[in-house]
Amino acid sequence: MSEAPDRIRLDKWLHFARFFKTRTLSAAQITGGHVRVNAARASKAAMTVGAGDVLTFTQGREIRVIRIMQTGTRRGPANEAQALYEDLSPPAGDTAAPAAIRAEGHGRPTKKDRRALDALKSGDG
Repeated sequence: MSEAPDRIRLDKWLHFARFFKTRTLSAAQITGGHVRVNAARASKAAMTVGAGDVLTFTQGREIRVIRIMQTGTRRGPANEAQALYEDLSPPAGDTAAPAAIRAEGHGRPTKKDRRALDALKSGDG
């Protein structure tokens, strides 16, 4: 098996490292201006990257910060792909949306309010 090249196309590396399902998706993310290489916006999918470069991009709702450790030669299994990079992203906190603040007497009644209204109507309360 041949050795990994020193530099590789950015779209190809993102695909090899399994951040995007296809090279087309990774190229679209790059040309859309959503990927930064060493803090500089990458505008072309053919931009070359190598070991030591730091990538910043969004993936879903997360912002990923990745340091390239190896360039790789193929899109292999997940454990092989994880050896290509070091994840520098901050740990994800609580992703649940905060509870909606409801002003007293405004908006749709809550379940508790509805039960109280039902109790008043039936004469139980």
